[in-house]
Amino acid sequence: MRFSFFMRSLLLHPCGGSIITVRSKTTSGQYVASRSRDPVFEKLMDKYKNLLKVIAIQDLILANPTAEPPSVSIEFLSRLSQKLHLNRGAASFLRKYPHIFHVLYDPVKSQPFCRLTDAAMEISRQEALAINASLPVVVDRLVRLLSMSISKSVPLRAVFKVWRELGLPDDFEDSVISKNPHVFKLSDGHEPNTHILELVQEEGKESLNFEAAVEKWRVVECCEEDCSVDRTEVQFSFKHCYPPGMRLGKNFKAKVKEWQKLPYVGPYEDMVGKKRNKSGVMGVEKRAVAIAHEFLSLTVEKMVEVEKISHFRKCFGIDLNIRDLFLDHPGMFYISTKGKRHTVFLREAYERGRLIDPNPVYDARRKLLDLVLLGRHAALSDSRETDMSEEE
Repeated sequence: MRFSFFMRSLLLHPCGGSIITVRSKTTSGQYVASRSRDPVFEKLMDKYKNLLKVIAIQDLILANPTAEPPSVSIEFLSRLSQKLHLNRGAASFLRKYPHIFHVLYDPVKSQPFCRLTDAAMEISRQEALAINASLPVVVDRLVRLLSMSISKSVPLRAVFKVWRELGLPDDFEDSVISKNPHVFKLSDGHEPNTHILELVQEEGKESLNFEAAVEKWRVVECCEEDCSVDRTEVQFSFKHCYPPGMRLGKNFKAKVKEWQKLPYVGPYEDMVGKKRNKSGVMGVEKRAVAIAHEFLSLTVEKMVEVEKISHFRKCFGIDLNIRDLFLDHPGMFYISTKGKRHTVFLREAYERGRLIDPNPVYDARRKLLDLVLLGRHAALSDSRETDMSEEE
């Protein structure tokens, strides 16, 4: 992709001058390392690193239906320490978060167990209630996801990869898919033990006409009284906001302006039978960006692991490397490599490390993050947390 080559070279040499680095001679690792760091997102991912580990243990505890209250043995967690990235062992990690985990000894089984504190259980309950209350929104998200697919279908295993990011209930096969047979259908895949989630398309019924998040932004932008942008340019534009301190050369700005004006096929437009337009490869890339932008807009926290979204690449008809696509457009996306994973954020959705337009599920998850940040600090004022002093 010529535009990607040029963008990458400009990002590596933003001040202009002779461009001596080309994509073919720049490894992905070098390109990721060369990106302009955004301290706000890096600080946020520093917090999320341990939150993700906490969530993994929380899910294991809540998945144990035989215990009341739900609990899991420390021995079991210790066997999973490497998989859960608990570098100093399970017991040491649990002791770091007394506001979330309560360790107790079971004299009958002669071994220590771990359960969630009352505060953590309440947050989990609030998140579940928020998800159940938003089931119509969840159905809409899933329909939009399928509508972006060329075949209006995606492998079920790909949906399992992002069920939490999409705010789906953990039993979404029953509570969302099976309960909406007029919307969704499961069929056998080409490989053994695989299933395909399809969008039910009734004959004679017009296809759904969705408005993408970027299109809503364009309408708002054009209606602003102090809009300084030419309204004819906004019709194909995306919102850009670069990391503080990133130097943008004239060539880079000119190429971005040219790309913004480029017409494109929206993420929900049917590509079947359509010929490639005059914009050629740059138009293909712009459609891929539109799909990635819309995918992130559908997530609860406007963020997702790059590896997870890559599972949808073929379904969406994206022939480009997803990670490179994000790196080539730093004004829209930011990739963090914290926590031994590549996580991409939708820039425009955040301000000072928080969502500009939060939702109930996000709010509940932020409460758990607040408990993570408390660490071993003073116990919460709520008296129900007094029993956690036993863990020190």
